[in-house]
Amino acid sequence: MKTITGREIKVRSNQTARTFTIYVDTAVYRTIPLSGEEFRSCEGNTGQDWAEFLKTEDYYLVRKR
Repeated sequence: MKTITGREIKVRSNQTARTFTIYVDTAVYRTIPLSGEEFRSCEGNTGQDWAEFLKTEDYYLVRKR
């Protein structure tokens, strides 16, 4: 998916851990474990939604690319 600025973002979910892994051009991030309700509400996020999410502190760096 893409943001409105054209930035490519790829997201994969882990339903068991209720986390999302977010892949951007420079790094890989993972959300902190979410409640069931939060997890379900994020499943329909757009690229722009994830770009906005990366402005919060509810994730951590997995690795740099």
